[in-house]
Amino acid sequence: MSMYITLIGGSGFVGTRLTTRLLAAGHTVTIADKNDSKKYPHLRVYADVREPDTLEKALAGSDAVINLAAEHRDDVTPKSLYDKVNVIGAENVCNACTKLGIKRIIFTSSVAVYGFAPIGTDETGTINYFNDYGRTKWLAEEKYRAWLATGSENSLTIIRPTVIFGEQNRGNVYNLLRQIAVGKFPMVGKGTNVKSMAYVENVAAFIEYNLNNPPGERLFNYIDKPDFDMNALVAEVRRILGKSGTLFHWPYWIGLTGGLCFDVLAKILHRKLPVSSIRVKKFCTDTMFESANIPATSFKVPVSLAEGLERAIKYEFVDKITDQEFYTE
Repeated sequence: MSMYITLIGGSGFVGTRLTTRLLAAGHTVTIADKNDSKKYPHLRVYADVREPDTLEKALAGSDAVINLAAEHRDDVTPKSLYDKVNVIGAENVCNACTKLGIKRIIFTSSVAVYGFAPIGTDETGTINYFNDYGRTKWLAEEKYRAWLATGSENSLTIIRPTVIFGEQNRGNVYNLLRQIAVGKFPMVGKGTNVKSMAYVENVAAFIEYNLNNPPGERLFNYIDKPDFDMNALVAEVRRILGKSGTLFHWPYWIGLTGGLCFDVLAKILHRKLPVSSIRVKKFCTDTMFESANIPATSFKVPVSLAEGLERAIKYEFVDKITDQEFYTE
């Protein structure tokens, strides 16, 4: 059944992939975003989750709302933006949906709500966030659950993805791949820590899959399996790039000391630097998650994790496709 779907934050990395899938499936899509959409500028209308009037205009007539918008970087300033965008923004989305009679919401949260979680944490895991991003994502979930309770016909799907990567992403996974590609990757620690990841096409497919969920709440962690540990991940990337040789491992204490030095330098320069102590800690920590709920569905991933990794590497560092080529293809 075709729907009229509004994607809040749809101009971004995941939103662009999701828009492509939804249009191919015959849905009508509006991208509600404060930023232009490079691939679908004709579908974008201005909206900011901090501005209720713009939300109401953008969401009017929607059968379903998918909220991808978030303040998520490690170094957001001022920190109040986390609450304004993620928490108050969620409340504004809920208020707009109530006012407009929209009864179907999909919200992309994050495994950051679990913090430095035990290996294998699934949807029953303890909420134990360690930063403002995880905290405000959890508070946003609670805003949506409060909305859900206002009507027996309301349908809420909360998806907590692990780190998402893919073509055109410029996040932490891209930075890791780029460092390996140019031969400047500092492997810190033993490399036996496991990292869960999710390929963007699969995340978009899973969001689309949940559009027809019945009333009530559905909660999912999203992870592509099987997981890589850092040694296996780096070895696979080097294989795809055709690189050989032995990789040197820096002791963890040296890497952490270097990160702390960059913290001090960032404060002195009043600049955001690519290296920090928290990033070193996150790099060397196990972030392996599971989903107890996805296996109970009939969802099938369209792309294996290994294939997704190869696609992203070839796109960025072998074929070196430009942004313009990507957005006009």
